[in-house]
Amino acid sequence: MIIKMFTFGMYFTNCYVVGCEETKETIVIDPGFDRDVEAEEVLRFIDQNGLRVKYIINTHGHSDHTAGNGIVKKSTGAPILIHEDDAAMITGVAETMSKIFGFRAASPPADKTLRNGDVIQVGRIKLVVLHTPGHSEGGISLLGEDFVFTGDTLFAGSIGRTDFPGSSFKEIMNSIKTKLATLPDHFKVYPGHGPVSTIGEEKRYNPFLQM
Repeated sequence: MIIKMFTFGMYFTNCYVVGCEETKETIVIDPGFDRDVEAEEVLRFIDQNGLRVKYIINTHGHSDHTAGNGIVKKSTGAPILIHEDDAAMITGVAETMSKIFGFRAASPPADKTLRNGDVIQVGRIKLVVLHTPGHSEGGISLLGEDFVFTGDTLFAGSIGRTDFPGSSFKEIMNSIKTKLATLPDHFKVYPGHGPVSTIGEEKRYNPFLQM
């Protein structure tokens, strides 16, 4: 399996290219880049490794995670997937959110919406959608065999902000405690910002998981 992390922009957003080495099917998670040179870096990696992008997946609708959707879609033809509760964030309120986050471009609308429990198949890789609201109403995590992409729900040593419209501290804590902290300790955590961690490390050292 291929997991390549790129970190871009003023918010140091993590974008992931996740691919099946056998079939070359690939997804791009949270293409939040807003500059051509950043887009070129991701697309070059995809091209050099002979990957075929099947889906563009947003863990939530904030522009620092969606600003590059249009570039990747135009280059690859891949559809954009996001949870149904955040779909309006990249359409109806996209312009406002782009201004808040300082991005030049809003995302195209989603091609498909996701729900809790949906399964995304990428070659031999299976990802299960976990609805993990709190940072946003439609925040999701993507659960793999021994890893989880947590978007802006869980970070190494911290959690996502809950001072945005649609955010809720109560909801994010419930999401973490019922859907993420229950995973085995060895599961790797690939967050929307910051370094990679594990569930075990977060249960031991993350102050929010001690609450």
